[in-house]
Amino acid sequence: MSLRYPPVPFDPEVQHALDAVPEISVPLTRETLPRGDVGDLSAIYAEAIGDLAIDHEEHRVQSATSDHTIEITILRPRGSAGEKLPTLYNIHGGGMIVGHRSAEAGRIAELVAEHRAVGVLVEYRLAPEDPYPAGVEDCYDGFVWLVENAARLGVDPERIVVMGGSAGGGFTAAVALLARDRGGPKMAGQLMLCPMLDNTNSTVSSLQYDGIGTWQRSAALLAWECVLGTDLAASESAPAYAAPTRAADLSGLPPAYIEVGAAEMFRDEDIEYASRIWATGGQAELHVWSGGCHGFDIYMPEIELTRAALAARSSWLRRVIR
Repeated sequence: MSLRYPPVPFDPEVQHALDAVPEISVPLTRETLPRGDVGDLSAIYAEAIGDLAIDHEEHRVQSATSDHTIEITILRPRGSAGEKLPTLYNIHGGGMIVGHRSAEAGRIAELVAEHRAVGVLVEYRLAPEDPYPAGVEDCYDGFVWLVENAARLGVDPERIVVMGGSAGGGFTAAVALLARDRGGPKMAGQLMLCPMLDNTNSTVSSLQYDGIGTWQRSAALLAWECVLGTDLAASESAPAYAAPTRAADLSGLPPAYIEVGAAEMFRDEDIEYASRIWATGGQAELHVWSGGCHGFDIYMPEIELTRAALAARSSWLRRVIR
């Protein structure tokens, strides 16, 4: 594809935020990938939880495929001992190359309080230091551990939703595929927010957001190269558990919720993924938010678009975990 496609305009409130905080659009390079200590986790979680009646605890899980230990944080409603609660297993975003589970503690804490659910935040290894399949295997191992330990963790194994945004959405899709193909645990649903699914970056929307927006084409190209290496980075031969769009069969998957902005590069691959699930007779709920940039709910939490998106997500969750 060689044509230059004009981008879909951002929602006015989104555009205002992008203009006001230009650093959220700074391009990533290998040299600028943030690494190192994220700080005092107890303080981060305390701030994220705020006045909500939620406790947090830390767990360490042995990887099934390496000597790596996976770190997991659990948020639970205070006073819920002895209950079997629905659970949200969250995989953080960051293109599989940046990010930390604690960054999304606020989002999950609000859902824990709203739905009286357990929230689980899993840490996975990042590329390029740990390329595919390290990250997705960590996410899958954490999910298996959660189900196997559901009774002692106060989790209802029949009401676990795996969720994540961006890379976390892509990992959510991959964990669902792995669980199906390996005969692993079943999940009640997969909630994917602007998921990163297609390593080829060949859609119209992937070309529209080349140099603009919060997650730009250059960042996606870098991320897939870090995860898959130069030979497979844009190849249709890439493994489906890295790039779920490559999966030949999307049948037999748990109900999916897919949300994406109309003004971001993952729009077309996410729409296609929902359409392919429907083609198998599967369940998918798709929301394409007009004028929404990538991760608008994170970057612009107070705008009307975010309020609408949060209401739609909560409605789907209530229907899935009731």
